[in-house]
Amino acid sequence: MLLSKLVGNRSKDNPSDAMIKSHALLVRAGFIKLVANGIWTLGTAAKRIASKIENIIREEMNAIDGQECTFPVVMPRELWEESGRYLTIGEEMVRFQDRNARDLVLGMTHEEAAVHFARDNVVSYQQLPCMVYQIQTKFRDEARARGGLIRVREFTMKDAYSFHISQEDLERYYQKAYDAYTRIFQRIGMKNVVAVKSDSGMMGGSVSHEYMLLTPVGEDTIVLCPQCGYKANMEVAECVIDTLKDEVSAPKEEVFTAEAKEISEVSAYLGVPEHKTIKAVSFQVKGETTTVLCFIRGDLEVNEAKLKKIIRKDIVPSNLSDSDKLVAGNIGPIGLKLEDAIIIYDASLKEANNMVVGANREEYHIKGVDFARDIEAKEYYDIAKVKSDAVCTKCGGKLHINNGIEVGNIFQLGTKYTKAMGMTVLNKEGASVNPIMGCYGIGVGRALASVAEESCDDKGLCWPMSIAPWQVYLCPLRIDNEEVRAKAYELYEELKKAKVEVIFDDREASPGFKFSDCDLMGIPIRAVVSPRSLANGEVELQLRDGSLKTNVKYEECIGKIKEIIENRE
Repeated sequence: MLLSKLVGNRSKDNPSDAMIKSHALLVRAGFIKLVANGIWTLGTAAKRIASKIENIIREEMNAIDGQECTFPVVMPRELWEESGRYLTIGEEMVRFQDRNARDLVLGMTHEEAAVHFARDNVVSYQQLPCMVYQIQTKFRDEARARGGLIRVREFTMKDAYSFHISQEDLERYYQKAYDAYTRIFQRIGMKNVVAVKSDSGMMGGSVSHEYMLLTPVGEDTIVLCPQCGYKANMEVAECVIDTLKDEVSAPKEEVFTAEAKEISEVSAYLGVPEHKTIKAVSFQVKGETTTVLCFIRGDLEVNEAKLKKIIRKDIVPSNLSDSDKLVAGNIGPIGLKLEDAIIIYDASLKEANNMVVGANREEYHIKGVDFARDIEAKEYYDIAKVKSDAVCTKCGGKLHINNGIEVGNIFQLGTKYTKAMGMTVLNKEGASVNPIMGCYGIGVGRALASVAEESCDDKGLCWPMSIAPWQVYLCPLRIDNEEVRAKAYELYEELKKAKVEVIFDDREASPGFKFSDCDLMGIPIRAVVSPRSLANGEVELQLRDGSLKTNVKYEECIGKIKEIIENRE
């Protein structure tokens, strides 16, 4: 590839909307160009990287007996009605009509298509387990597209779907997929990826894991225990719940708290620590009038994912400004008069005493509340977010909080889709049963951007050899010099014959200008041909990561380059 012909300009300036390094550098290097919010064109360099990531994924999926196929981007409404998801998925799924007024959807995930494909073709336990996968473009109308390729609306994804006759068979295959994902992320050059227990969300299922690249710019919050290796997404993370029960329970007493409403204000006004107060958090069931009211210790926060899993409904925050039943900032469980409501008590309140709660009227709270004595709570649930330095439930160590980017996920789906869509197979006894499913996804563009986020420096990108757009940046200095020009073009042709991926900077430009572009683009090997090096019959080789800078004889150059490539792939 001649750099002078490459479509995509390089720039010294960061785009004004770039908040993270990968976004800025991919745009500056000319690898990607914004078309619309969350929709990008991938230039030649980015496409070459994406293709290498896809091939690594394909090799690992084939190694665990995956069968590649292609599901449709557009699907009929009826297919999604079979699974029950046509109405339950919100505005993120694009719905439209064709010229004959038939309702259609754009694929954002393909469980329905996978079951549709398999249910007439897989009819016996003898055909199981089996797994089909695709690498396909999808569209999700993401409300908060950001970070370049990290969070987009149109994206390329590998999604795989496995079918099993038993839970034990699924668990065996799930472990194979788990290990394959570990190999994939290692091969594409990610250094700090961990697999964490996660919430399956709209996908359904009981067991799921997310693969997280640990980075300060990640939107997801990960809970880790350095002592025992416990790892979980904040959505499902657990910790030891402290019992904050005083030896003696004071009598409950209504007290004046003026305009103090926030936990910090009430705590300061009454001179009590925040963990001795009760926070009331109100939600509304989406699409219903039902209120969900949560009571939790004042120093903790409600984990919405845990709450959704408990009540099995989608929720949105309540607006209490016009409520005639709830007094925002003074809500409490004593004397509460609220119909059509779901009341949830956090496990942090079990056996708690001498607590401060809202009095359900303006300017007043109640102190000295003993839950065992004063509150009729039949059940307590873990709905709290884990805090840093909380105690690990596995080993008693201190938990750490990290940020991460989700780069892959795997789910044990169970029979949610096969049962809803009427897929059955005959088991060994000849009875019809619903096969059990697994689901496994990796976003190709997000993987590309995540490697860029992790592998870069102040000069630009720094691609691992396994996915670099080109392996060698051939950089002649003084290309107007006849000998330099001849030798550079000769080396270019010889590299191509040797199956080395090379981009040739054939421009008449200063050394600093060329070196800056090489560093920005992140090509692993820089080969410099100059009047000085040729005077000694040599080519200068330098690695982008700074680990090597050496001169080699011109006739030995290709052999040395191939050796470097083999040692780094």
